[in-house]
Amino acid sequence: MGSTRLPGKVLRDLRGRSVLGWVVRAAEQSGALDDLIVATTTETEDDAVASACARLGVRCHRGPVDDVLTRFVEALGGATGAVMRLTADCPLLDPAVLRQAAAVFAAVNAEGNVDYVSLGLPHTLPRGAGDAEVVSVDALRRIDALATGYHRAHVTSYAYCHPEDFRVLGLTYAPDASDLRVTLDTPDDWAVIERVAGEFGDRAVPVGTLVSWLRAHPEVSALNAHVRQKELQQA
Repeated sequence: MGSTRLPGKVLRDLRGRSVLGWVVRAAEQSGALDDLIVATTTETEDDAVASACARLGVRCHRGPVDDVLTRFVEALGGATGAVMRLTADCPLLDPAVLRQAAAVFAAVNAEGNVDYVSLGLPHTLPRGAGDAEVVSVDALRRIDALATGYHRAHVTSYAYCHPEDFRVLGLTYAPDASDLRVTLDTPDDWAVIERVAGEFGDRAVPVGTLVSWLRAHPEVSALNAHVRQKELQQA
């Protein structure tokens, strides 16, 4: 809830469902997860997130504000296997893309050949439509032991910034649609997301359909084309 550019963004109402609710639905519809946990902070303002999780019927873990890596490791408890990380400001995630990321990780990791799979190395999907990463729990614990500074805010960034120490795989999609943006960081991002939801209603939109619609409506994608993603060091 403490976003600096758009406070309270994860609980904004989008077609009768919170932004967080859209993300939870996409995760559940992917069919890729054995369990789902929302990791939020211990700040009083995030009491609202914990309450929303109770209404959504999903578990909630609360941890440090800035040390998000610690928050994640705490949330995992004694889990083994792998974890998929999603951010709660991407209501237009495509469940099929999440399912593909999990399947690729499982296939490659069957031979122990990967620690980390990302849909952002490099980004070829619209920012926010397929933002997902899968990391083995063992690798995440190694990251926790090594990461310092801003890497602790970005959870997995130490791995892809040190590919000499971690086996990293990036998934790309064609044609490239990385110029499009449907993540929620600013009021202009919200304007785009509201237009998309107004067109397609309260449902997950396949990424191909989303890209085609945005290409056909450049006046919509232009609304937030000027917004720049924060650099790692700006965590």
